[in-house]
Amino acid sequence: MRRQQSALTVFSLALGGTLVWAVWEAGFDWWQLGPRGGIPVLLGIVMLLPAVWKKLDGQRAARFPWVLACVVAASGAVAGYSVFQDPSAIHGELTKDVAFPMRASVNSGNEAGDGEWRQYGRTGYGQRWSPLSLVTPENVGSLELAWQFQTGDVRRPDDVGETTYQVTPIKIGDNLYVCTPHNLAISLNAASGSENWRYDANSGMNPDRQHQTCRGVTWWETPVAAPTDSTPEQIALHDRALVECPRRVYLPTADARLIALNADNGKVCSFFADNGTLHLQSGMEFNPAGYYYSTSPPVAVDGKLIIGGAVNDNFSTKEPSGVIRAFDVDSGELVWNWDSGNPDVTTPINVAAGERYTTNSPNSWSVFSYDEALGMVFVPMGNRVPDQLGMDRSQAVEEHSAAIVALDIRTGQKRWVRQTVHHDLWDMDVPAQPVLIDLTREGKVVPALVGPTKQGDIWVLDRRTGEPLSPQEELPAPGGAVAGDWTSPTQPVSKLTFRPKTLQESDMWGATMLDQLACRIQFKSLDYEGQYTPPSLKGTLVYPGNFGTFNWGSVAVDPERQIMFGMPTYLPFTSRLVPASTIPPKGADEKASEQGLNRNDGAPYGVFMGPFLSALGVPCVAPPWGYVAGADLRSENVVYKLRNGTVRDMTPLPLKIKLGVPGIGGPMITRSGVAFLGAAVDNYFRAYDVTSGEQLWETRLPAGGQSTPMTYTTGGEQYVVIVAGGHGSVGTKAGDYIMAYKLP
Repeated sequence: MRRQQSALTVFSLALGGTLVWAVWEAGFDWWQLGPRGGIPVLLGIVMLLPAVWKKLDGQRAARFPWVLACVVAASGAVAGYSVFQDPSAIHGELTKDVAFPMRASVNSGNEAGDGEWRQYGRTGYGQRWSPLSLVTPENVGSLELAWQFQTGDVRRPDDVGETTYQVTPIKIGDNLYVCTPHNLAISLNAASGSENWRYDANSGMNPDRQHQTCRGVTWWETPVAAPTDSTPEQIALHDRALVECPRRVYLPTADARLIALNADNGKVCSFFADNGTLHLQSGMEFNPAGYYYSTSPPVAVDGKLIIGGAVNDNFSTKEPSGVIRAFDVDSGELVWNWDSGNPDVTTPINVAAGERYTTNSPNSWSVFSYDEALGMVFVPMGNRVPDQLGMDRSQAVEEHSAAIVALDIRTGQKRWVRQTVHHDLWDMDVPAQPVLIDLTREGKVVPALVGPTKQGDIWVLDRRTGEPLSPQEELPAPGGAVAGDWTSPTQPVSKLTFRPKTLQESDMWGATMLDQLACRIQFKSLDYEGQYTPPSLKGTLVYPGNFGTFNWGSVAVDPERQIMFGMPTYLPFTSRLVPASTIPPKGADEKASEQGLNRNDGAPYGVFMGPFLSALGVPCVAPPWGYVAGADLRSENVVYKLRNGTVRDMTPLPLKIKLGVPGIGGPMITRSGVAFLGAAVDNYFRAYDVTSGEQLWETRLPAGGQSTPMTYTTGGEQYVVIVAGGHGSVGTKAGDYIMAYKLP
């Protein structure tokens, strides 16, 4: 402003210092250097314009600012070099060797044919692995749309925020079976995508539901003969089922029902339960409408339907029970119940006599896996509501929260429990279906379980005992819970882990230096001593956040190569405890999701939570926020980790910049070494080389692909299918599409 030539020298020093500081703090990472130096470098370029520097100190005294030009050039060189660097990446290749040289020796669960996909994770093992190999890394780039089907079930104006389409279709014979967010069951022809039949459960709408979704239906085929220990009544019912509904699909609904349908025509199987409908609210002491439902398909094994339920997070202390129940697949009669608040008694309760399940006990809302040979079903457990308050939890509740529990299929008795978080105050429920695989360790085959968690740990356990196959560590954890609560002094960590590093102020990010500064200030204002910093009245940074490093999409494993493919996500959340006396009346401000005020009626505190975002609505931590990753399950080592997804659908401008974005959904892999994944918050469906993580193919989806894909064969051709319907909480485009791809 004073038009002094010395301004150029002063600015050159400031810009040079900024350059040195930025590289020292962020390294050669373009996406962190840009916000730090972008505006200063632009100002330097402006000062280099003749119209600016020639007017300094008078026309005759003007000299070209060579020092500033050199600093700007150095900044440009650093930027140019950094554009081609990816400090966050881990490069490597997974083994191509198979552990079982004989194809017949591979144990992929209750196999029903290479071209089938009969359960949510294909088999009861939940591997999301297909032995198909027609689509390969060499030809996957030629995939094209084979057919597209729209269900007609679209987002409604009165839907809750977390209305999502997360279904994975199942395929049996010539047909596919799906459910929709508002509980339609639909059968499609697997080759053409044409509709065979549909059934509307008429589950209605309820603003108190936290989720409006359906992840899948369950298949059951009636055996020709009844079990040898059946009673005359059971034999008669079996024979009736064999005539009326020999093949069935079971549909869970948002109003807490389970409906049996004839898989051939969509008609209700009237012999099941109450005229075809099982009411899951039975036995609950408190059962407000909309507080309990099942979003995941039950397990059908040994003539039983084993099912859990989703309980609304942080609504009230008088919530329904999280009981796990087994019902007779024909009659719907209760066979056993395992209540984590009363875990030693599995004899069916007598509802007519007034017996009730434990109020507000830890629940399981995700998908189960099972091993018929061992006679165990493996259940991922959540937490007792409220998630952020641990007062008054019983010893049984403490033991089974945020854990993987193995139950006896026949009796429901607990066989083992493996806890992944002690005294969980962060909503770190186990969200993912445990994956079963036989691993070769020291020359011996060990029946193993792979359990992904929100905090990023991958627990590799002996599924017979629940013991880790590698030594377990307990790491020190922060203290300082609110009055009346407590924290565990240590927390477990697995050998194979995708936990993020502890955040520093230098990890804060923004599109410019100004919003980065705002994020730094916000970071300093929160309580944060690393992972497991307890909730507080001041506000706490929760990292990994409530969406978790892994969620219900789980991971995919190859039982032959004994490798894992997954999608770790890194998005911090904040939570702030709110005294009950300051919470407005019901209906005034609460949110039925992970964003906003959660009331916790009956508790001393509510909680205000949400993603840790800048004023521009982007994460306050530096990208990448999402990856694809591969790990060797025999050594339990991460082999590669590469950024995944673009900001194409995160910003007003359609910029296809590969920052590595968050996602929610799951992967699927094939024997030929191709992985398929939607999930990311850009509307793309992608294929990857499982060996290296390299992206091989992508296609644009008409809506968000927050579901897990599957694959099958029909007519000698391999199809790859994904549902594109969007996710309310992550803000992707809503839709009602089922997309099938095949080679030309």
